[in-house]
Amino acid sequence: MVHEVRDTAGEPDGALVLFHGRGADEQDLFPVLDYLDPERRFLGVTPRGPFSFPPGGAHWYALRQVGYPDRETFLETYESVGAWLDGLLEERGIPHDRTVLGGFSQGGVMAYSFSLGPGRPRPAATIAFSSFIPTVEGFELDLGEIPPVAIGHGTVDPIIPVEFGRHARKLLEDAGGSPLYREYPLAHAIDPTFLTELPGWLARVAVTA
Repeated sequence: MVHEVRDTAGEPDGALVLFHGRGADEQDLFPVLDYLDPERRFLGVTPRGPFSFPPGGAHWYALRQVGYPDRETFLETYESVGAWLDGLLEERGIPHDRTVLGGFSQGGVMAYSFSLGPGRPRPAATIAFSSFIPTVEGFELDLGEIPPVAIGHGTVDPIIPVEFGRHARKLLEDAGGSPLYREYPLAHAIDPTFLTELPGWLARVAVTA
């Protein structure tokens, strides 16, 4: 997979993998790595989605209906990108339980999927910006073990309404999780204030002393 890598300042505490939104690419969230991990304790990785659909850019799956990814392309990505992620972490000697998965919009869907999908190892933490937990025929969530999750969503988001963020919070809480949840008066975007809160949160839940 095409991807960008940001090396650590020393021996890595883990990995931080960010999946971009629909129509973007591996460069889109690369600057966010420095906001989330200013001390460069994590190996930073930003992959590019495997599909290209109108109006352009890279995609993780075909858009049919918000909340319900196209089954064929979603499952293809889940298998291929999951194998790529496993291979990358093995090559770098970083276990899944020291890996943080995050993403914006469609990329957040993938972060949720690889964090809660059947048969997948649980990450150290998950970050979802302006996203949703997907519903896909043949893809059943495994909510038996919930990693620490941070959710941020704009209250005036016209692309993925805030109700999807609220639904994700409730689903995780009902399963025994305790997600960090923030809403902000923005559209389909990442709140800079939320970004300033996340390094401290990651240090508490995902950094091994």
